[in-house]
Amino acid sequence: MDLRSDGRDDLAFRRELVDKYRPIVEKLITYISWLESKKGGNVSNNYTGDGIGEHSISFPVYDSTLLALVKLLQTSPLIDRNYVYVYSRNRLKTREDELNLIRRSELRDTANIGAVMSKYVIEGMRRGSMWTEAVTSGIFLEAIKKLRENIEFWDVPIK
Repeated sequence: MDLRSDGRDDLAFRRELVDKYRPIVEKLITYISWLESKKGGNVSNNYTGDGIGEHSISFPVYDSTLLALVKLLQTSPLIDRNYVYVYSRNRLKTREDELNLIRRSELRDTANIGAVMSKYVIEGMRRGSMWTEAVTSGIFLEAIKKLRENIEFWDVPIK
């Protein structure tokens, strides 16, 4: 039995993580097929106020599925307002760095996956193109697939 520095054994710690994240991962995997279909595609349109006048401001109108995904993520234990510390600690600079961090993450690194998702969800509140970027670049897709893989490795498969 391998003990962690806080006195808990690894198996108990893994069980805690599975219990904490499994409910949200079960909800997130329902978006996988939609994310696969939208990767590299378009999830928003610009509304320009056609017919209103030449001085109207255009703004993005998002796919309702994207908005539902963002809303779900905002209320999940994955989102961390201190995601910048994970970026700094792991020297993440590019989208490829983010994808590599996601791909090499294990169950104990779930917070790292959450930090990458947090960047796109939180920054998307200020700059909506971040949500679109997370979908079209495959960040959300890769993160959700990796979360499912990690949970299923340590627990029974998710249906």
